[in-house]
Formats: sequence, structure tokens, C-alpha cells
Amino acid sequence: MDTWTLMLGLLFSSIGMGYFIYGKRQSNLVALCSGLALMIYPYFIDNRYAVLCVGVLLMALPKFIEI
Repeated sequence: MDTWTLMLGLLFSSIGMGYFIYGKRQSNLVALCSGLALMIYPYFIDNRYAVLCVGVLLMALPKFIEI
């Protein structure tokens, strides 16, 4: 792991915590699951570009999926 991967992981995990709290308080299942995924996935991906792409996709997911 390099510094960029660690910083991106910290950034997306922090955003994921916000999504998780929002989803829990608003009973929004998509935001809750997206936040949980944003907090967990950086542990499993080592490539900085993959971390960036997956993070952006997971952040956009609640905007396009409404349950």
C-alpha cells in the first residue's frame, strides 16, 4: 500500500460513516448499505485507481437507487 491508497481509504471511510449515520437515522437502506460498503472496501483493494473508482460509484449509488 502506498500513501495515496491510505489517504483515499481514509477519505471514503469517513464519507461512508456519514452515509451510514444518515441511512440509520432516515431509515434509508440504500444509504446505510452504501455507507457500510464505503467503510469496508478499502481494506480489500490495494490499487489506488480501483479504490477511487469503487468509492465514487458507491457514493453515487444512493442518488440513483431509491427504495
